Amino acid sequence: MQYTLKTTAIFQGQGLHSGAPVTMKVHPAPVGHGIWFMRSDVTSGDARISATWDAVVPSKLCTLIANDAGVSVSTIEHVMAALAGSAISNALIEVDGPEVPILDGSAAPFVEGLLNAGIVEQDAPVLAIRVLQPVEVREGDAVARLEPSDMLEIDFSIDFADAAIGHQAKVLNMANGAFVRELSDSRTFCRNADVIAMRERGLALGGTLENAVVFEGAKVLSPGGLRHADEPVRHKMLDALGDLALAGGPVLGRYTGVRAGHAMTNKLLRALFARPDAWILQDCEGRTGGKLPGVGVHHGDLPLRA
Repeated sequence: MQYTLKTTAIFQGQGLHSGAPVTMKVHPAPVGHGIWFMRSDVTSGDARISATWDAVVPSKLCTLIANDAGVSVSTIEHVMAALAGSAISNALIEVDGPEVPILDGSAAPFVEGLLNAGIVEQDAPVLAIRVLQPVEVREGDAVARLEPSDMLEIDFSIDFADAAIGHQAKVLNMANGAFVRELSDSRTFCRNADVIAMRERGLALGGTLENAVVFEGAKVLSPGGLRHADEPVRHKMLDALGDLALAGGPVLGRYTGVRAGHAMTNKLLRALFARPDAWILQDCEGRTGGKLPGVGVHHGDLPLRA
């Protein structure tokens, strides 16, 4: 089944890069609508942007989509992960600026807001993208790959010189509420030296120790430390789900990421859709539909926070 919201979910925070206040409203939408963004601060021309892989334009550090009129919205990956991880197929996301609010740097506040608004079934099957043939892209040591699987699985590994991060790897079957329980509260992360360099370039002005995990060598500078011992790789998996959600529907396949990021996952989707033999659209009914990420998610799946 397709799903949408019962009522509008409202989120208020600041943009990660600008530091400016942002209000975002996620509205219910009809069957077949898909996920669209709308810039409420754009008063002339086309203010709507389709949340699909072919709307992605190159951007450092986040996922940015734009329409043909040049209207864009950035840092969409966490809310896209929350929507996919809550099984929401149809929504109109209204935002009053060029960035989605960063909130605490994870997807958990978005999931909680969506659940509070209520998730309702729609009388139509969901169309999933079933991977039929392996597809892979590489850049140096970075790899992103999709291969056949009965449901979405994510296998991710990272390597950082910082002792507090190091090598981390995790594999997760994304069926049902696994995203919400295991990944949704994992925050974006960076090294303190990178924060300093970004601010010197006028970036990450809204970044704080409260909405990102900041590392310096073997130290975790953010108050309270890590939410999970392997929080960085979990956040990478969260990002991957959000970026895969731009496929236009749930992906039935195994995603493997090795040192991959937003741009690599988008290149992987472009490579997949460039090969008609590598995928099919499939109506998800019965057992397959019940294993999609987010189906049956409830408040009890949200990670407990002190």
